[in-house]
Amino acid sequence: MTAGQGQVDRPQYDRSALAVGIVHFGVGGFHRAHQAMVVDNLMREGLATDWAICGIGVLPQDQRMRDVLRAQDGRYTLVLKHPDGRREAREIGSIVQYLYAPDDPEAAIERMADPGVRIVSLTITEGGYSIDQVTGEFDATGPAVVADLQPGAVPSTVFGLVTEALRRRRERGIPPFTVMSCDNIQGNGHIAQRVFTAFARLKDAELGEWIGSNVSFPNSMVDRITPVTTDRDREEIAAEFGVEDSWPVVAEPFFQWVLEDAFPGGRPPYERAGVQLVDDVEPYELMKLRLLNASHQGMCYFGRLSGYTYAHEAARDPLIAELLMRYMDEEATPTLRPVPGVDLGVYKRTLLERFGNEYVLDTLARLCAESSDRIPKWLLPVVREQLAAGGPVRLSAAIVASWARYAEGVGESGESFEVVDRLRDTVMANARRYGDDELAFLREPSLFGDLAEDDRFTREYAAALVALHRDGAQATLEALLTRS
Repeated sequence: MTAGQGQVDRPQYDRSALAVGIVHFGVGGFHRAHQAMVVDNLMREGLATDWAICGIGVLPQDQRMRDVLRAQDGRYTLVLKHPDGRREAREIGSIVQYLYAPDDPEAAIERMADPGVRIVSLTITEGGYSIDQVTGEFDATGPAVVADLQPGAVPSTVFGLVTEALRRRRERGIPPFTVMSCDNIQGNGHIAQRVFTAFARLKDAELGEWIGSNVSFPNSMVDRITPVTTDRDREEIAAEFGVEDSWPVVAEPFFQWVLEDAFPGGRPPYERAGVQLVDDVEPYELMKLRLLNASHQGMCYFGRLSGYTYAHEAARDPLIAELLMRYMDEEATPTLRPVPGVDLGVYKRTLLERFGNEYVLDTLARLCAESSDRIPKWLLPVVREQLAAGGPVRLSAAIVASWARYAEGVGESGESFEVVDRLRDTVMANARRYGDDELAFLREPSLFGDLAEDDRFTREYAAALVALHRDGAQATLEALLTRS
């Protein structure tokens, strides 16, 4: 990474004096725009010098991050794109090591077994926890998990690597690290505890019990829109800031991190960098998942079907904007608990403003990806609570119908959509059975449970799906909102 115009805010601390205290799985754009930035903020204040980050990759696509960070000594550029067009650039220096576990599993395990490491954090995506969508329990049937559970296996999954590191710490009399999930899952700490202890019990029952009793898994809520870095971003950063960075990160200026203060082994002074340390994360978590994340799903399918490419285009469509606001007001908000210190009306209006930031250039395709890991966790809980309470589900049902229409892989003008989903073949096949069975998409118990048996939901869903096929997305929205 080279720089030549002096317009980037660079760290002045001595990176050679830093010590690793955090290991992070899933070093992508979000981690580098959020958690790594927070640690860098602290280091610039002379704090957290023993909390530097070592990234670990486990997937084939992580090899590129390994190569880039090693070539750039862990440094990269973070550019915040403000709604007025202003760009704010800084260099982040808090990541001091990156290990690609398949290269050397032993090195990754020993890094976590080091007494200096007191936190192992995760952004491994909603699908990375191997959770059965209906039961909520650990799914041990995946080939990589099955392989890791074999006696004497060299660990290859995050479950195997973390469990082996904890086993060594236990044997050596070293206190366990805290496992800190930062993924968009309700009760992410509870989920992490459930899946890691389940894996460990299958591997070694006694070890699993020890992990369940001795390892802390705090809950957290994280928020910052961070689109995928593009070649255009690299070119603009080079032109405006004189920085040649192979993998910079761009993000919106908004930042929020609400974190349960449960770190027996210690933690950085996160509160000095704007993190909210609380006893109960759930109210903030539900607010974010059911308002922001579910609204992203409400926007992305209708947006793509309406011919839009970017999130700001869809957010500025009056029909889509009204859909989102009414979904939030009428269906999502009644399922929330009071959120201390937050005016929900202001929060919801701010969401639409954030979605409309044209300079972020967040793509609808990114928001449409991995829907089978998102809709069941973000939107369907709203549906089920409203059904149980006798509340409205019309708009939520229409959002699910828009996913089904999108999952056919063909737009209204015959253009093809690339459906990116771990269950791609299943969801596309079910979506394309619409002509034979208008509820075929819902008859996938691993995603929807028994929702296809609920007459009130299926009536609204089927009406929206029929309209999407017959009239198109825009006409469907207009009729839906008028009828509502």
